[in-house]
Amino acid sequence: MKITHLETLCLSRLHEPEHQWFTSAVRVFKADCPIVVIHTDEGITGIGEACAYGGSEHIRDWVDFYSDMLIGRDPLQPGVELSPHYRVSAQDCAVAGIDCALWDIRGKAAGKSVAQLIVEMGLTARTEPALSQVPLYASSGCRYDWRTRPQQVIDEALDYIAQGYPAMKLRLGTYWPWDGVNVDRFLGLMRELHQAVKATGKPFGLAVDGNQRLTEEQAMPIAKELDRLGFAWFEEPIPQTNIEGYAKLAAAVDIPITGGEQFTTLEQFRYHLERKAYDIIQPDMGWCGLTEGLRIARYAEKFGIKVIPHSWHNGLMAMANAHFVAALPHPIYCELCMIQGPLQWEILKDKPVIKDGTLHFPSKPGFGVELADDVEARFPFFTGSWATPVERNEMTGG
Repeated sequence: MKITHLETLCLSRLHEPEHQWFTSAVRVFKADCPIVVIHTDEGITGIGEACAYGGSEHIRDWVDFYSDMLIGRDPLQPGVELSPHYRVSAQDCAVAGIDCALWDIRGKAAGKSVAQLIVEMGLTARTEPALSQVPLYASSGCRYDWRTRPQQVIDEALDYIAQGYPAMKLRLGTYWPWDGVNVDRFLGLMRELHQAVKATGKPFGLAVDGNQRLTEEQAMPIAKELDRLGFAWFEEPIPQTNIEGYAKLAAAVDIPITGGEQFTTLEQFRYHLERKAYDIIQPDMGWCGLTEGLRIARYAEKFGIKVIPHSWHNGLMAMANAHFVAALPHPIYCELCMIQGPLQWEILKDKPVIKDGTLHFPSKPGFGVELADDVEARFPFFTGSWATPVERNEMTGG
């Protein structure tokens, strides 16, 4: 088998005004999706979603650059993979998309799911067959506004419970200085959320993503209170470069301190793992690729550190991350973005079954999914950033 051609499909969809969402001081008004497609001379085509944070057009440029290195090579042979480049960039995202598409080809050629192929190749410590279904956690908490009605995040959590999801991750809400929000006010809302969830009588995990917005002085009391309340984890509370700060937090509380979604190589994870700065790591196959993600997971296993991948964008990326989870020796969750809109799953011919918060793999080889025939016509690319800054006066109603 030989690779004959690579292409990158750049897709977009504008969110309706009522479905736009925000984080800190930016409003997100569209969804993007770059998909790498690898064609072969035997009619097997591989597909892989690259992380849109690299910029779709820049990713396409890098895929074109790498095409000359890959055309004519056998996608099933070791050594055809490319290496990430130590930073979150279009280059790394392109490499990740290519890598995932290569794994899709390998699974299809072998007549097996990517997860099962990984296990049979001994690329994780898992000794049992790969899972055929993976628990999802609902990832959002990006719509509550400290100025209007922060309790919206409670309504959102109750809705996810009603849908059968086992857990939810939320963010810190709008930019705190706009409305004088401090640690005490944030924790007051978390207590309200915890009580509302508890009142349902249903088991439901809660996690907080700090998006690296906090200082050590803010993060420590939040970590301790979330620990007392029994939250599932506290994600990226402080800048990821502060390894010692993460190690202090992890040593001070039982709640898992997590992070690493933007790291694309094992070398970037190394010192966080060795210093026990993370209790759970969160690589994303759309950023680092499956090959490097498996390498990272094997090293984490050495320190007893578990993996819950970051998976924020569209359905093809969710499938790659879910197959990764299904092949791990200690699978926990795969993240599912709840606010991506129709682009998320309508890029695929058939949406996988999601029932009671569990993603069921289609009974097809590779990632088990194919692109919709009219995907480029339905989701034409809109150039430019996916978000715009929001301006507000601090501590006023302006």
